[in-house]
Amino acid sequence: MTSLLQRAAPRLTRSLFTCRHVHRRPRTIQQYKRSFVSSASKRSGSELLSKLAGVAPLEALGKTLSFPRKHGAKFFPETSDKSVAYWLLGSAASVFGIVVFGGLTRLTESGLSITEWRPVTGSLPPRSDEDWAAEFTKYRSSPEFKLLNPHMTLDEFKSIYYMEWTHRIWGRVVGMSFLLPAVYFIARRKVSAPMAGKIVGIAGLIGFQGFLGWWMVKSGLKDDLSAPGSHPRVSQYRLTAHLGMAFVCYTAMLWNGLSILREHKLLADPQASLKLFERLKSPELRIFRRSVGALALLVFCTAMSGGLVAGLDAGLIYNEFPMMGLSLTPPKSELFSDFYSHAPDKSDIWWRNALENPSLVQLDHRILATTTFTSVMGLWAYTKYSPTVRSMLPAACKKGMHGVVGFVGLQVTLGISTLLYLVPLPLASAHQAGSLALLSSVVILGGRTWVPGRAARLVTQRLGRSSPRPSRPVI
Repeated sequence: MTSLLQRAAPRLTRSLFTCRHVHRRPRTIQQYKRSFVSSASKRSGSELLSKLAGVAPLEALGKTLSFPRKHGAKFFPETSDKSVAYWLLGSAASVFGIVVFGGLTRLTESGLSITEWRPVTGSLPPRSDEDWAAEFTKYRSSPEFKLLNPHMTLDEFKSIYYMEWTHRIWGRVVGMSFLLPAVYFIARRKVSAPMAGKIVGIAGLIGFQGFLGWWMVKSGLKDDLSAPGSHPRVSQYRLTAHLGMAFVCYTAMLWNGLSILREHKLLADPQASLKLFERLKSPELRIFRRSVGALALLVFCTAMSGGLVAGLDAGLIYNEFPMMGLSLTPPKSELFSDFYSHAPDKSDIWWRNALENPSLVQLDHRILATTTFTSVMGLWAYTKYSPTVRSMLPAACKKGMHGVVGFVGLQVTLGISTLLYLVPLPLASAHQAGSLALLSSVVILGGRTWVPGRAARLVTQRLGRSSPRPSRPVI
């Protein structure tokens, strides 16, 4: 009996003299904590839960009250995804192809076969004999049929029609394959804020390019832009504008695609990237950096002068090199003829001959092409025989310079061959593709030479985050 009372005494003592509110208070605090975290999670989500995990109730309350809300959270990421770069490079390749095919369309005299611009309903070719007859009737009312192809049959018309139709469909494919992924990448936050603005700008350029294409074709459907009885052709001004916009779109896609890949490569090793930036920013390479930019502009201008040559069929005269007739240049009276002046006082004789006289247009293109070749070789010699530049220039820039030398040599060979053989279709098309390839090589060289400002800032920020912060003094 005594042992039984001894065993029961501690239980009775705890039961009689323990305040039950003390036992309920921890449970109430736990319940409060769970309810508070539940309500807070609706505001802050999993981020707030991770803040409160394993923390005492009062401490959790204090941290929650001081926890900042991310009202200013950025919509766009810091860097663009690599998939965006591959998409941009794929779009650039498609634009490269359509530029070459557009040259073939012009060389085969197919560009004026479709006399209407129907962006939606014109996506399908004629499907019945009546539809083909209707299209052929429209073409027979054009100056090109009356002056150049009066004996063309329906089957011959179909061949040039399909060339122009393929060119237009390819343009629509370029637009849609750029617009739809652009919306997806921006909506899914795959691009940085600056890159999103650039992508929207490129999309606008593509739309404007479609308008320029029809504006160019429309000039060839009227006979008021050429002398009576002359060869019907589109305006050389509009042709050059259409070609130039294609070059701009291609260059923008190529440059931005490569910049995203380069940005990822630089951020992968910030320490090495910082050393590379310091090397590229050195005063010893200032002349080289500026020369690459001037070279890119020179290549673009040479290509645009080629557009004037194509629009005027100036490659069909003086099919020899380097002579033009009996000397290096035609007579002055031929280069600056009064025939091309429209002003009574002949004040426009200089610029009109430079843009409308086939002899002077071809001479200008020769001069620009020779200047481009000489500039490339001079810049290559500067990087090879200057001890300072040779020691400071990174290996990637040297390889890029070698690529430019190779492409400019190929382009000069294609240009001279096209002239000597009276502009045959394969050589003329390859010459146009070579101009875009040469511009691409210079752009790639520039991407390896110029210091990207945004990537440099990101590298600096990345290094600042990784460096240890000084500890606060304990008071």
